[in-house]
Amino acid sequence: MVELNINNKIVRLDVSDDMPLLWVLRDVMGLTGTKYGCGIGECGACTVHLDGKPVRSCSLPVGSIGNQLIITIEGLDNDPIAQKILDGWVEKQPTQCGYCQPGQIMAAIALLHEKEKPSKEEINRALSGHVCRCGMYQRIRNAIKVAVGSTEDE
Repeated sequence: MVELNINNKIVRLDVSDDMPLLWVLRDVMGLTGTKYGCGIGECGACTVHLDGKPVRSCSLPVGSIGNQLIITIEGLDNDPIAQKILDGWVEKQPTQCGYCQPGQIMAAIALLHEKEKPSKEEINRALSGHVCRCGMYQRIRNAIKVAVGSTEDE
């Protein structure tokens, strides 16, 4: 039995300690916004926040989480920074297939929680390792710029 704090809700689940958090979220909890991409923590599609920090849920065993707060893309309702990021996404439309977008959004939100007005280099560093097969990196950076109040596109 594992007890987790997911999106500010304590849940007790009958799962193995070594089950990856991604499978708990998707298969046990039905929170399918977090995506499976590579299964080895390299692509970023499975990014969630663990106590405010972006982590790859596909390679994180639930037994290692303890009482840390897990926030998924579904748990962003009361986060004003998340709303700014989503507004930027709506304005710049960086999505083609959209599969990587939940992970990209979670990384961008974590960045803005850490730094109010990140530089291009800081944005690139925060999104490093997030694979977008459609190649929408420029639009994603521009959406983040909108979220911080910048009007200049790349």
